[in-house]
Amino acid sequence: MEKALRLIDVNKSYKVTKQEKFQALYDINVEFDKGELVSIVGESGSGKSTLMNLIGGLDSDFTGTIIAGGEDLGKLSDKQLDKYRKDKVGFVFQSFNLISHLSILDNVTLALTLSNIPEKEKVERATEMLKRVGLETQLKKNPTQLSGGQKQRVAIARALINDPEIIIADEPTGALDSETSMQILEILKEIADSGKLVIMVTHSERVASISSRVVKISDGRIVGDELNKNYKKSKKLEVPKEEKKKSEKQNLSFFSAIRLSLHNMWASKVKNFLMAFGVAIGIGSLIMMLCFSSGINDFIDTTMLSYSNPEIVTITKKGSGGPMSLLQYNEFSDEDKTNLVNDINAYLTEKNNDFRVDDSNLSAGAQLMTMVPEGTWVFENKDDVWLTDTSSANALKAELESNHIKYSQLFYIYSIPPYYSDTNVFEGKMCTSEGGVMLTKGAKMLFDDGQIVGKKINLSLGATGIPFKYFEDGTPFTNDPTQTYDFEVTGVMDTSIMANYLVMYVDYNYFQKIYQDAYPSQPLNPNTLYIKTDSKETTDLINAYLAESGEYRGSIEDSLAGLFSSLSSTIGTSLTVISCISLLVSAMMILVVLYMSVSERTKEIGVMKSIGARRKDIKLIFTSESFLIGILSGIVGVIFNLIMTLIITLTLKNTIGLAPLSYRWWYFALAIGVSVFISMLSGLYPASKAAKLDPVESLRRE
Repeated sequence: MEKALRLIDVNKSYKVTKQEKFQALYDINVEFDKGELVSIVGESGSGKSTLMNLIGGLDSDFTGTIIAGGEDLGKLSDKQLDKYRKDKVGFVFQSFNLISHLSILDNVTLALTLSNIPEKEKVERATEMLKRVGLETQLKKNPTQLSGGQKQRVAIARALINDPEIIIADEPTGALDSETSMQILEILKEIADSGKLVIMVTHSERVASISSRVVKISDGRIVGDELNKNYKKSKKLEVPKEEKKKSEKQNLSFFSAIRLSLHNMWASKVKNFLMAFGVAIGIGSLIMMLCFSSGINDFIDTTMLSYSNPEIVTITKKGSGGPMSLLQYNEFSDEDKTNLVNDINAYLTEKNNDFRVDDSNLSAGAQLMTMVPEGTWVFENKDDVWLTDTSSANALKAELESNHIKYSQLFYIYSIPPYYSDTNVFEGKMCTSEGGVMLTKGAKMLFDDGQIVGKKINLSLGATGIPFKYFEDGTPFTNDPTQTYDFEVTGVMDTSIMANYLVMYVDYNYFQKIYQDAYPSQPLNPNTLYIKTDSKETTDLINAYLAESGEYRGSIEDSLAGLFSSLSSTIGTSLTVISCISLLVSAMMILVVLYMSVSERTKEIGVMKSIGARRKDIKLIFTSESFLIGILSGIVGVIFNLIMTLIITLTLKNTIGLAPLSYRWWYFALAIGVSVFISMLSGLYPASKAAKLDPVESLRRE
């Protein structure tokens, strides 16, 4: 009959220094059978605990041969040793080594959890085992609520739960009184008499006296091996057998690790919540920065959309002039328009776009600026008729001031862009016919009542009036300064940044006609082209071509939108970087707390390894805790953000009347994802450290 355990020429040494070793065991040769209750007796330092660690698979650094259940322990890999401890060995420790934050039931089911046994089966088997050691009424209690004898009974139940072949008890009565000691020894005797090999490591002669066999060890050598002739078998303790084959046992699953991690986190709930809240502040700030960035962009987009159309391309030539310059725009000749249209169509063909620019979607416009200081001055006369400067600007200014007449400089004349609509009209209606113009809100300052719709203005195109164009040598056009044109103000425009200046909007075709009348020899050619596209995608393609060419620019609104969007993006990026720095600090905090947690739970890790937890299992448990901290931090961060958003929104609306905050649903998903990522990243090192802890050293930690 094969022996349950055989040790052949086993030697064990510990390295003291690089050159010096201490030999703890010398040439150990011993065999054990099933059904034996063996006491390994010796003084402290004799080597009995070292022998126990070798037999239990906690220490694999030895020479010689140890065969348990037909397996040579010296040839097993780390994974195989984990399985050996899980399936074939059960440990009962002197200090019980129960996990304080788990209930009695959970302490016993822990070994089954590592084997991924279904929850219902785990509870049934653990309950039955605790009933057999007399603790059926203590299932929900924590270890701190039990006496020493009860704790040792729990440890025995845990050792038996996986139906091992060998039970190793390290000083099982060392922390118990006499009466309780005898109760525990009787249970161990019953286990041995049920057919299992029970090895007790002790220095107590009383413990040895009830054993069926006593092996004495001194200075690392076996000095005695005697059978107890007076040993009498007791009534057998019925130990439930494993219904499934041991080969069918699985490993710790992710969901089991999550459940176990929840228990662990709840035990230190205050510490974990404070850590999660620290991370949540960074997460909430990150969402806030994203909301500010998108809110500002949305505000700019919404504002600019009211002054533009995503399906209209505005084109002006680059040159010395510009949207905010006081110099003249460059004009488009017929040849310029033809060449530009051909180039754009060729580009669209190259990009596999079917849209083509032609006369049906191409229109013209003019953007004309006045010069400073000889600009045009618009004023209110006694007959409520608006006039423009027909003489020297400075002389007119003096005359107006002496007569207490309100005046303002006409800063800009603008043909009505095709993307303007009634939504841009602040008062009145759009000007679409001859004889009508629109002015911006800046004109309202000329009147005490602020009413300008329906008023008449008289515009002169004289040389000292509006010098629209200049010859190449700088000489302005000349014309009869008395030639004037009457207009009616049909509406007040609200048009982006120009709204507070005095700007006049007029129909391009009508203005071209009166300009031709004023300057017959020099017609008003367009300096702005508009293309009505079929989609925003086509608009973007044409704008991309214009940008690549380097010769063209868009409208004032396009330039301002790009400027503000760029500024907003820069601000948003800066704020996000600041948030990321706070997240980095949070990540370091998680790493430190989890690292300290490993140190605090070293003995717990040792216990788990003694019942078969693999390195992967330990790492999975700590990684799961990092995952849960990340989830908790993300959720708390979202709640924190919503509260802060409410406060900031109310504050801004009550102070500046505007709260540029805009949410996207994916901000919250991103925030939780970032929280989980940094938590798990921070937990990698502590989890790896926990997995690599030596089980023998871990169990020695107090």
